[in-house]
Amino acid sequence: MLPDGDPVPASGELPSGALDALGSRPFGFYVHVPFCATRCGYCDFNTYTAAELGPGAAQRDYAATAVEEIRLARRVLGDAAPPVETVFFGGGTPTLLPAADLVRILDAIGEEFGLRPDAEVTTEANPESVDETYLKELRAGGFTRVSFGMQSAGEHVLAVLDRRHTPGRPAEAVREARAAGFEHVNLDLIYGTPAESDDDWRASLEAALAARPDHVSAYSLIVEDGTRLAARIRRGELPMPDDDVAADRYLIAEEMLTAAGLSWYEISNWAAGDEARCRHNLLYWTGGDWWGAGPGAHSHVGGTRWWNVKHPAAYAARLAAGTSPAHAREVLSAEDRAVERVMLELRLDSGFPLADLAPQARTACARALAEGLLEVEAFKAGRAVLTLRGRLLADAVVRDLTP
Repeated sequence: MLPDGDPVPASGELPSGALDALGSRPFGFYVHVPFCATRCGYCDFNTYTAAELGPGAAQRDYAATAVEEIRLARRVLGDAAPPVETVFFGGGTPTLLPAADLVRILDAIGEEFGLRPDAEVTTEANPESVDETYLKELRAGGFTRVSFGMQSAGEHVLAVLDRRHTPGRPAEAVREARAAGFEHVNLDLIYGTPAESDDDWRASLEAALAARPDHVSAYSLIVEDGTRLAARIRRGELPMPDDDVAADRYLIAEEMLTAAGLSWYEISNWAAGDEARCRHNLLYWTGGDWWGAGPGAHSHVGGTRWWNVKHPAAYAARLAAGTSPAHAREVLSAEDRAVERVMLELRLDSGFPLADLAPQARTACARALAEGLLEVEAFKAGRAVLTLRGRLLADAVVRDLTP
């Protein structure tokens, strides 16, 4: 379900003041491609298989529809819009579309807004949805980074997740991406799946590292209501993931990834140096502005957040009628923005400046320091930076700092 909010004008026009500081913060584009070959059992993203789409939402027409929203974005943001620093194609599986379609959408962003010369352009991909020829076409079209969904190297773990690729395919995809000219390649992993052991998790990390990506994302499995995985757990077919087990798996990831030369820069992300960090995600975590194109995509500009209608057919119909596909929006209060800033920046290795915290939150920081949840030297330098133990308890630390 989409959240409730205030109505959005048919033109998509933003509230007064939203554009005042546009250009003073990084500006990016997110493009949601809502198509999947099959639905993974753990996924609750806004995605659709061919059988679920219905009329008015053909994959072959999607690029043209997304381009229409990009043109709308230009009309709404006007001359205040700066060149785009980052573009991220997510889903779903963006690479179910022809490479030429993804390049067409990227070209439209460049034509309407301009791309910075050093722009980061990422697409997510399932390993089995690409080959070297496809990746070469993306690279030639301006993509600079690719993120493969590996999840696990264990066949039995992949089976629980309903993932379709074979365990060795992600490593082959990384090699193909390198051969196509991609310097920056990420592998996504999931830990804590029922039936996964510590040894399974270590084997997955070893397999990922052997492929030599320069970035690894590792996420604890979350059981979302309405998914097949949740139904299987409810029926007693699988056990509920255990928080203590997940914490142990995180410690294993930190140990192995660090030993391999990848350093954490956000709680769930490790990179081989600053150049390998995902700049688009950093834009989110540091309060930047972005336009989210596509069904169900969320956007944020100048403290106004809005989200599009979910179904691809409804999305296409809105744009065909010349109206905004936005479902609703909210204007964040100063208090909302301050709380979100703490929640996001505290997840980063740079932490949060103590001087920007309220007195009550600084007292909570002192307690967190005494409990070993914050780095001592960073605290002395005026920043709240999570220790390894603090990363495991990050949600609790944030709650203490944002009463």
